Amino acid sequence: MANKPHLNLIVTGHIDNGKSTTMGHFLMDLGIVDERTIAAHAKASEETGKGDTFKYAWVMDNIKDERERGITIDLAFQKFETPKTFFTLIDAPGHRDFIKNMITGASEADCALLVLSAKESETDTAIAPGGQAREHAFLLKTLGVSQIIVAINKMDDSNYSEDAFKTAKEKGEKLVKSVGYKIDNVPFIPVSGWKGDNLVKKSDNMKWWNGKTLLEAFDDFKVPEKPIGKPLRLPVQDVYSITGVGTVPVGRIETGKMKSGDKIIIMPSGSTGEIKSIETHHTQMESAEAGDNIGFNLRGVDKKDIKRGDVIGTPDSPPKIAKEFKSQIIVIHHPTALAPGYTPVLHAHTVQVAATLVAFEAKINPATGAVEENNPKFLKVGDSAIVRIKPVRPIPIESFKEFPELGRFALRDMGSTIAAGVVKEIIE
Repeated sequence: MANKPHLNLIVTGHIDNGKSTTMGHFLMDLGIVDERTIAAHAKASEETGKGDTFKYAWVMDNIKDERERGITIDLAFQKFETPKTFFTLIDAPGHRDFIKNMITGASEADCALLVLSAKESETDTAIAPGGQAREHAFLLKTLGVSQIIVAINKMDDSNYSEDAFKTAKEKGEKLVKSVGYKIDNVPFIPVSGWKGDNLVKKSDNMKWWNGKTLLEAFDDFKVPEKPIGKPLRLPVQDVYSITGVGTVPVGRIETGKMKSGDKIIIMPSGSTGEIKSIETHHTQMESAEAGDNIGFNLRGVDKKDIKRGDVIGTPDSPPKIAKEFKSQIIVIHHPTALAPGYTPVLHAHTVQVAATLVAFEAKINPATGAVEENNPKFLKVGDSAIVRIKPVRPIPIESFKEFPELGRFALRDMGSTIAAGVVKEIIE
């Protein structure tokens, strides 16, 4: 495992299109989850009066429960290996979890699986304005997830009809294209998460399909270069006080590397300290680099000087702090329209803060980036725009160009994601 490249894969799609079932069954076919566990889930699912329909989904969902309860430093949710690659799977069961994991969570997704349904009515709901598949696709693209596979699920529902696949695929292609992906680079695969067709083994029920299985397609994902050469940036996820050890912040190194003895600076407070020790999965390590989820002990830093949302860097290249910044956003959801002065909650890496949209500079074409209108009065769903944003207090954030990992954000209000965006430049 250690010598295989690693990717974070996020599974997305509209509620009830079968994300969890597909991945649960996939993990069972890979041998990651044994039949006994599945049988126990089936029994538990039947006892709730839902029949055994949730037996695969619960593989994913009881992990979810575990990760809400556990405070282990191991932030991975579920792991599996393909012949070439080692994956950490981020399931996106509900909206809130999805946003948290995608934007502020432990993992930046390197690649994504979007699950659509071969049932016509379900596909139409998922990709309609307000549908989660549409929202997820927009978010994935805006947040820089460049590699995506689309699974057309529930093929068993139409007796594995090639026509049903083609119809759903056409709709899926329109969606994926409208968001800005190049269709030639996006594989579409017909599967049945419930029956197991085309997940790990080639399906006997779709003789017309000569493409890849999901497992084979996962192995075509490319591993991005790790940004090890850049300055250190580590957004703090949590801070624990451990008796006999002291202050232990936890987080994922987004760029650069660190080792015991290094001097560090914490922004926005500006406190400095030294790294005493580093550990991952309860194992001591001398050094850590971009991509590692770690806990570490600091010398010279008080627990009150560091909190979730802070970013750790080195004194010679400290993380930037923005009082105001220019961004490119895309409006995903809003009952009416956004006007300047609107103050939703900004979520970026691990920071959450109320922020005001102070000025709308231009409306742009999301696919080409060309300016369509200067100083628009308001923005509605689907609009992409250059907007100036002022958080209520200065926050550590970077331009997307320099540090994409710390340059993406979402704007949320009333329990949903209003817009997603990237930081163009820090104004002050």
